[in-house]
Amino acid sequence: MTSKQFLKQKHYTGKAVIGLTVLAALGLTAQAQAQSTPLSIDAEKITYADHVAQIITDNCVVCHREGGVGPMQLTNYEQIRPWAPLIQYRVENREMPPYAYDHGIGLQQLEGDWRLEQSEIDTIVAWVQQGAPEGDWGDRSHPVANLPPADDWNFAAEMGQPDVILDSSPIDVPALGNDMWHRPYVMTGLDQDRCIKAIQVKPAGNAKAVVHHANSNVEVLNAETGEYEEYGQLTEYAMGKWGEVMPEGVCRTLPANSRVRWDIHLFPGGVGATAPGTMIEDNVVEIGIWLYPEGYEEVAKYKQDLKLYRLNSGELIVPPHGTAMTQGFHSFDHPVRIDSFQPHGHLRMRQASLEIFYPATGRTEQISQISNWSATWHHNHIYSPDVAPLLPTGAVLVIKQWYDNTANNPNNPDPDFWVVEGSRTADEMTHAWIAVTHLDQAGYDDIVAQREEAKQRSVATQ
Repeated sequence: MTSKQFLKQKHYTGKAVIGLTVLAALGLTAQAQAQSTPLSIDAEKITYADHVAQIITDNCVVCHREGGVGPMQLTNYEQIRPWAPLIQYRVENREMPPYAYDHGIGLQQLEGDWRLEQSEIDTIVAWVQQGAPEGDWGDRSHPVANLPPADDWNFAAEMGQPDVILDSSPIDVPALGNDMWHRPYVMTGLDQDRCIKAIQVKPAGNAKAVVHHANSNVEVLNAETGEYEEYGQLTEYAMGKWGEVMPEGVCRTLPANSRVRWDIHLFPGGVGATAPGTMIEDNVVEIGIWLYPEGYEEVAKYKQDLKLYRLNSGELIVPPHGTAMTQGFHSFDHPVRIDSFQPHGHLRMRQASLEIFYPATGRTEQISQISNWSATWHHNHIYSPDVAPLLPTGAVLVIKQWYDNTANNPNNPDPDFWVVEGSRTADEMTHAWIAVTHLDQAGYDDIVAQREEAKQRSVATQ
């Protein structure tokens, strides 16, 4: 199984999984059927056994299984049939799987894209419209999802267990109260520099809904002074994030003689469908790190880093029953490649976009648009290496985010509240996490030439 195939396996946590239950409570099962329009696929008899079972097994069971975070199990026909109209409603409206990334705008080639293909959506819709029949299994058995255990590391099936696991010190999180921050240190234990292949942050047990974010910075020991000095960001975690996979040929370094400084934001009681609402004792957050082989740093041509890129810092105010928009501009004095994009906000943020402005031509290129963003699903959108955006020296990243403090925002806890920039869950933030590979001019020109050659080969074979 490749990294892309494994990333395609969905891992659902947070508020989005409550969608089916909420819709049922609102009596929307009938609405799901009423709003649907007949599709041409209706001409064929669609059954669960022949057409639907594999789609749900591949895309839903990772969450909706015993020990998973989904509100119901969806591992066989008997479990699925009562929810069929509701599944149709959520799938048809692209609300499930919960992956907010707009179709038809900007780059669409992503590693670990959770979105269903349109043909899969059409199949599920037609199946429900035809009465959700089970069909004849014959001598076949029900497909079984190839998944790690619910509490295992996300990349374990492909990469094995992490080479390095860094645990935060335990802390009790009460059932009620104000936002909390926990900032322990932990040693990496490395005696030489290593390149990171993949990385995941994992709140232990049922703590996923109480860990709002868990940032980690690396500090390196200065042998002369005996003091630790800032090195850079290790990784970032926010609710719902799956993990990061580094592209081949670059190195995000985990340095020798280093320690990690945690910055963990905790929200007592939790947020979303998996919120426990009770005290969590000895809550631990873990970082799992998969490393490239020793010596890889000598083979990798370029360095990659992950940084926080601010938008209009200090000026974000969203009035009661109002809206707001922020934007930030960032350029580099050398060519770069953008490897991933992850916008960040809290409960009032609803949309985000990434663009590139080229001063030499005055042209603006749309890269990514997220129009139905939710704070319970912080997706790290990893661009496929063959299309990841290339910025020549002086090109400008344009990052925009929109905020909705009205009753129309389903995530808004109180539209009467004045919202300002801050670290609490009730406040807002306005930044994006972006992974950047830093190139030189020769490397930039080489990638451009490789892509042009691949394009010409593709045209020649058509």
